[in-house]
Amino acid sequence: MKGTSKRAEEKGYAAPYDPFFSGPVRKRSCTDLICCILFLAVIAGYMVMGVLAWLFGDPRHVLFPRNSTGMFCGVGMNRDQPRMIYVDILKCATTTKVMAAALGGIQCPTTQVCVPKCPSHFWMLSAAAYDPDANPKDFFHQQYCDHSLNLTTTTWTVQEILDAELCPSFLVPSKSALGRCLPSLHALKSAPSNFTLPGMASVNETVNSIRSAMGSLISGFNRKAIGVRIFEDFASSWYWILLGLTLALLVSVVFMLLLRYLAIVLVWILMVGLLVVGGYGIWHCYTEYYHFSTSKLKFGDLSFNTNISVYLQVKETWLAFLIILCVWESILILVLSCLRRRLSVAVALMEESSRVVGYLMSTLLYPLFTFVLLVVCVAYWGMTSLYLVTSGAPLYRVVSLSDPSVDKCSLINGSETCKPQTFNSSAYPYCPSVRCIFFKYDDTGLFQQNLVYLQVFNVFAFLWCVNFVIALGQCTLAGTFASYYWAFSKPAEISPFALSQCFIRTLQYHVGSLAFGALLLTCFQLVRLVLEYLNRKTRGSQNACGRFLLNCLRCCFWCLEYFLKILNRNAYIMIAIYGESFCVSAKNAYSLLMRHIGRVVLLDRVTDMLIFFGKLLVVALVGVLAFFFFSGQIRLPGDTFQAEMLNYYWVPILTVMAGAYLIAQGFFSVYSMCIDTLFLCFLEDLERNDGTMQKPYYMSRNLMRILRKPKPFVTALPE
Repeated sequence: MKGTSKRAEEKGYAAPYDPFFSGPVRKRSCTDLICCILFLAVIAGYMVMGVLAWLFGDPRHVLFPRNSTGMFCGVGMNRDQPRMIYVDILKCATTTKVMAAALGGIQCPTTQVCVPKCPSHFWMLSAAAYDPDANPKDFFHQQYCDHSLNLTTTTWTVQEILDAELCPSFLVPSKSALGRCLPSLHALKSAPSNFTLPGMASVNETVNSIRSAMGSLISGFNRKAIGVRIFEDFASSWYWILLGLTLALLVSVVFMLLLRYLAIVLVWILMVGLLVVGGYGIWHCYTEYYHFSTSKLKFGDLSFNTNISVYLQVKETWLAFLIILCVWESILILVLSCLRRRLSVAVALMEESSRVVGYLMSTLLYPLFTFVLLVVCVAYWGMTSLYLVTSGAPLYRVVSLSDPSVDKCSLINGSETCKPQTFNSSAYPYCPSVRCIFFKYDDTGLFQQNLVYLQVFNVFAFLWCVNFVIALGQCTLAGTFASYYWAFSKPAEISPFALSQCFIRTLQYHVGSLAFGALLLTCFQLVRLVLEYLNRKTRGSQNACGRFLLNCLRCCFWCLEYFLKILNRNAYIMIAIYGESFCVSAKNAYSLLMRHIGRVVLLDRVTDMLIFFGKLLVVALVGVLAFFFFSGQIRLPGDTFQAEMLNYYWVPILTVMAGAYLIAQGFFSVYSMCIDTLFLCFLEDLERNDGTMQKPYYMSRNLMRILRKPKPFVTALPE
């Protein structure tokens, strides 16, 4: 580059001809330096917050259950005992008011024991066990008893062991839920006829009592913060989520290879496939609607349920699906009919982009780098959130496991704190059933009191980093493809290291500009998140006017975010070519597009639509597989993964789909950026040159034929 022209200063004016301009400017200076410093400061603060979260947090609170002494099951001394059972689960349903107040309603007031695996059969103490001379080791199972009790050497009687709640008096087949053994409802239906606990009249009363205890226990789990339960799902399914993201990576690679060699065939197969899938969906929805047409069950009769199959039993659900698919199919047919010619031109433009990508094959590998950076950002955000939400030491209170109205245990009101490791029940001789039970996690420290602000900063920094990574990829690819377009002799003048040169140049001069554009987008995304949060919190209390205003704000900010993404994208292309600041580049890109708005709307947007359908195909394929797997409809052999382990099975499904979209976005951004860069350079070429010997076009003859430009006198040399 020998020099560069001074761009038109008045808004809307075309760039003048510059005989020395031959592609991306090489002599540059740092742009938007203040924003660069601010971004680096936020990154440094984000790292400091991660270190503090690592020091104060303990993910074991989420990953592993605890026994009554506060030790984790499956860790350390209990490494071979990853499950936890409740010695007397019936007490979960008979919690007194004092116990409920002391424990905050989130803990079952009974001894908890770490065990190797959950019980798999029905068992209860026989009548002979209550004989004073009975030997406890002949009746109890050591693996289900408290570790402080040795059945071989103990001098306690069976009744004394039961009173101290050191061993269970009955066992039922159980399944692990968050590491806790909960009775299997399916197994309870086939309980033996002699399974009747003392004080109960029949086996039905016993089963109903156990079900009531389970309901109280699960209700206690549901009182936990929603964030903790969501992170529990992440903790139990993170490796399967990574497997789903890897599948999305492979599908995207295959689709890109097919697009490289079979662009026109693949696009028309995609269009026809969408029509066929939509038609099948309409037929299936009509069939299901007709099947449930005689059902009296209405959508309003259902309460919120994470089991989606419940809603599929209502005819209104299938009617809504039928209407949506009919509207979608009609719009798709209308678009294909009206834009049939433009679709052919768009496909040809994609073929030209494929040819360009063929000369710059290294650009196909760049999405892998983007993918790695995005995984790092997501992993750092997830781990930081997990450590933040589990910060604070566990607190314990002294609680009586018996009814305080019966004996002197009423002196224990549940306000006294304790430590399980040093707790001595003999200090309370008037109440033998006293225990030191977990209450909650400490939230009185300075760090814990500011967790809300730290989580907000965590989300803000995460979004900024993700948007910056995407911006870095867009600017790097734009510079690479621009160097191809502005090479007069293609591909002789194209550097074999064009991608690495553009990447280094972008990091050296334009971190501030990319951070500026990413910050603007992050601010709009945060506002949208706040609006979505307010919409969920006030959904049941707001009036019609409030709902209308809130929905209007949500719609407006969605449109603004979409517009800003388009503006940023074109601004990054101009930054890659001319090396100017973000605001100047955004203004010039906007002015250039407005001067050629006809071509932009009818051609550039059509190619974006085709690429969007490709991304939709990847997300739909991975999302369907994730739905069948995490909902339990596809099961793996053994106990590798069970859908019942999840609080909300839609959490990993949405995570996989969101990750698949980000991955597909990264890969399809290669073709998308190639098309947008070629299109923007084509518009600049039209304004700078006229095809004469003095001002030859840089566009190829094939690109000129695609965009219906009259044949010039001189163009760039053919490929």
